[in-house]
Amino acid sequence: MTPVMTPVILTAVGVGGATVVGALIGFAFKKISHTISDIIMSFAAGVMLAAALLGLIIPSLERGGEYALLKTIPSIFVGALFLNLLDKLVPHLHKLAGVDVESHKNGSLGKVLLFVSAIAIHNLPEGIAAGVGFGSGNNAEAVMIALGIALQNIPEGMIIIAPMLAAGVKPSRTLLLASLTGLVEVVGTFIGYFAARASEAILPAALAFAGGTMLYVVSDEMIPETHAHGYQRGATYALLVGFCLMLAADVLLG
Repeated sequence: MTPVMTPVILTAVGVGGATVVGALIGFAFKKISHTISDIIMSFAAGVMLAAALLGLIIPSLERGGEYALLKTIPSIFVGALFLNLLDKLVPHLHKLAGVDVESHKNGSLGKVLLFVSAIAIHNLPEGIAAGVGFGSGNNAEAVMIALGIALQNIPEGMIIIAPMLAAGVKPSRTLLLASLTGLVEVVGTFIGYFAARASEAILPAALAFAGGTMLYVVSDEMIPETHAHGYQRGATYALLVGFCLMLAADVLLG
């Protein structure tokens, strides 16, 4: 194992493992309050916003050369449109988070599995974003990106447990399915890393693409979800804390 690959592997395991951690919390506390879930996810959204800007988009501009804006801005939109297309095919959190646990006692297993599949599919580009960060060669910023994604995965892992158990899925299989959604993110991390390392010429576009996917996730999924249960004020401040914490870390560690 080369020194370069070591942090990538550790990050891939950490990002994917965060979903498993969230799932284990979901088993321990089958009824997790929206307040706690929204605060954690909002904090993660703030971290992801800072990571997208400081770790992906600004480095894209810095590496883009004379025509940096012409490479970075379209690539941000391509990343967002890519996730938009995924949403058309498989709706994600804020469209499926309305899954009612009680309703699954009547056997609506198909909708629960669709929900889990949606999370797994959307985890791929998030993993790619983590990998692209390492492909840029700046490990400090890459870790910041991965941290934001991992923090998001914890509440995501928490919320998929109760619906599956209520639908009659065995606990062992429930944990396995939750773990598989994290495994998808591990695969995405390696795809992003090797794609970014393959060519210096595509790196600015790859960074901006990853930044666009993260901005899309925050705006289209995380913020609506954390503002849907009446705790939007606390969620807003949690987002600001996450953003400022990463801003401070970037200045102090940069």
